[in-house]
Amino acid sequence: MTGRYPKYWINGIRRFCSSAVLHEEPITPPVEVKYNQLLINGQFVDAASGKTFPTFDPRTGEAITMVAEADTEDVNRAVSAARKAFNEGPWPKMTAYERSCIMLRFADLLEKHSDELAALETWDNGKPYEQAANEEIPMLIRLFRYYAGWADKIHGLTAPADSLHHVQTLHEPIGVAGQIIPWNFPLLMFAWKVGPALACGNTVVLKPAEQTPLSALYVSKLFHEVGLPPGVLNVITGSGSAGAALASHMDVDKLAFTGSTETGKAILSASAQSNLKPVTLELGGKSPFIICEDADIDKAVELAHSAVFFNQGQCCCAGSRTFVHERVYDEFVEKAKARALKRVVGDPFKKGVEQGPQIDTEQFEKILKYIKSGTESGATLESGGEKLGSKGFYVQPTVFSNVQDNMLIAKDEIFGPVQSLLKFKDVEEVIRRANSSHYGLAAGVFTQNIDAANTISRALRVGTVWVNCFNIFDAAIPFGGYKMSGHGREKGVYSLSNYLQVKAVVTPLKNPAWL
Repeated sequence: MTGRYPKYWINGIRRFCSSAVLHEEPITPPVEVKYNQLLINGQFVDAASGKTFPTFDPRTGEAITMVAEADTEDVNRAVSAARKAFNEGPWPKMTAYERSCIMLRFADLLEKHSDELAALETWDNGKPYEQAANEEIPMLIRLFRYYAGWADKIHGLTAPADSLHHVQTLHEPIGVAGQIIPWNFPLLMFAWKVGPALACGNTVVLKPAEQTPLSALYVSKLFHEVGLPPGVLNVITGSGSAGAALASHMDVDKLAFTGSTETGKAILSASAQSNLKPVTLELGGKSPFIICEDADIDKAVELAHSAVFFNQGQCCCAGSRTFVHERVYDEFVEKAKARALKRVVGDPFKKGVEQGPQIDTEQFEKILKYIKSGTESGATLESGGEKLGSKGFYVQPTVFSNVQDNMLIAKDEIFGPVQSLLKFKDVEEVIRRANSSHYGLAAGVFTQNIDAANTISRALRVGTVWVNCFNIFDAAIPFGGYKMSGHGREKGVYSLSNYLQVKAVVTPLKNPAWL
C-alpha cells in the first residue's frame, strides 16, 4: 500500500487496473433453466447411471443447476438412436427441400427465442450479454438459414469415360456424425457442426462441453418443435469420458471436434484404433497480428485490442502475438496500455461491460500462471496482471511489452485476456517469426500498403488472414487451420464435404446414339 491507495495506484493514479464494475451483487439472469437431461431419440431422459454434475455461473463460481452425466451406456443409446434414424427414419430419405424447410423453421424459432438464448449463453459461459445478443445469436440464426439454403443444392456430376460407359457421381450423407464442441462459443459451434451435417442428410450425436451444456439442450428442443424427426439430433452431456466413448465408437461414421490440440491428438488416435472414421479438427492457435509502420496507430490499437480481448481472450484465433514495427512500437505500447486500462470488466449482464469472467477456475488459474511466467521471463507488464473481485473468475486485461519469441506467453495458447507486444524490423523478419509456431489457425495484417498486405498474406501459413480487420466470421467464409491447428474446414461450401461421401456409378453404354 502507498498511503491509502491500493498497490496498483501510484500517487493516486491507477497504473495497472482496468475499469471494473464488480462492486454490485450479480444481476439475476432473465431466463430459467428448462432442460438439463440427455436428449436421446427426441426425448429428454436421465443418464442410465442416474449421475449428474453441476454447471457453474462463472460470475460467482456457484452452481446454476445439475445436469445429467452421460457414460458409455448413454453414448451407446444415443448412437443407436442416430443409427436407426439414419437407416430407417425419414430424415435422409426425405427430399432435400423438405430438410431445408425444417431448418428454416428452426431458424425462425431461434429468432423468436433470441433473448432467452442470449441470456442462457451469458449465464453459463460468462460472455457479455450484449455480445451474445447482438453478435452471436444473429450469427447462429444466419448459419442455419445459410445451410438450409445448401440442402437442396448438393449434387454429383457426370464424368466422361474413355470406354463406352456412363459415369455419374453421387454425393451421399456419410451416416452418423459424432460432434464434440467447446465451451467458448457454445451456440456458434453448435451451428458450425450441426448445420452442415443435417443439411447433407446425416444424423448427429452431439456432446457439448461440460462447462456449457445448457444452450445446446435448449436449441435442440426447439429443433424438435419444428418437425425434426426423433433420433436425428441427440445431445449427450458430461465429462471428457463421454466424448472419448463417442470418438472410439464403432458405429459412428464421422467425427468433428473443436478444442485443444492435445485433445485433438487423442481424438485422432481414437479414430485410428476404432473404425478409422474420418475426423475434422479445429484446434488451438497463437495468431500473429502484424502492425506495419504505415498503419493508422489509433485504428490499429483498437483492432489489435479487439483481436485479443474479444470473448475474454477465449478465442482459438485470438491475435495474441501482436507484432509491431519498431518505428511505431513505443507509441503503440502506450496506446495499447491506455486502451486496456479503459476496458470495462464486470457482470456480463450489465450494459456497457466489455469483458466478463473466464469460464472456470481451471482456466482462471492457468491464465494467472502465464501472467506470472511473463513477468518472470523478463517481459514488461504494462497493465493488468491480477485477478479482479473477491468471487468469480475475473482477470484484468493484461498487456506485456518487450516480449521475446522464446517466452511462454509468446509461444503457448493462453486462452485469456493477455496481449503480448513484440517488435520487428522488416517484412521478411516478421513473416519468418510469425510462421515459427506449431499453430497456423489465423493471422491479422494492418497496413495501407497493398503490396505488403499481399506479400504477408500469401507467405503466412495459416487458414485465415484478416487484412485491416479481424474476427470476421461470415457464414460463407471457410475457417480452419494449418499445421497443428487442425485439418478440414468449417463454414462455407467447404464444410459440406466433411459430411458427404462420393459414390461413382458406372453403367455400360450398349447402344450409344452417336455410333
